[in-house]
Amino acid sequence: MKARVTVMLKNGVLDPQGEAVRHALGSLGFQGVEGVRQGKVIELDLTETDRAKAEAEVRTMCEKLLANTVIESYRVEIL
Repeated sequence: MKARVTVMLKNGVLDPQGEAVRHALGSLGFQGVEGVRQGKVIELDLTETDRAKAEAEVRTMCEKLLANTVIESYRVEIL
């Protein structure tokens, strides 16, 4: 079973990388971009075959390692 975790900075947390990308896009002539938020995507190959157990396990992984839950939010997709 595969899982995909999307981690993003929470709203209100400054995103200097996103701002750098927005600025670079403007320098390249893409003037219609008002904001950029940068995050990360983590794909996991799991041996678990039970969908609910797999999701619970991945959420635990996020809470313990994959996301800094103080400043980041995450979304888990079981594929």
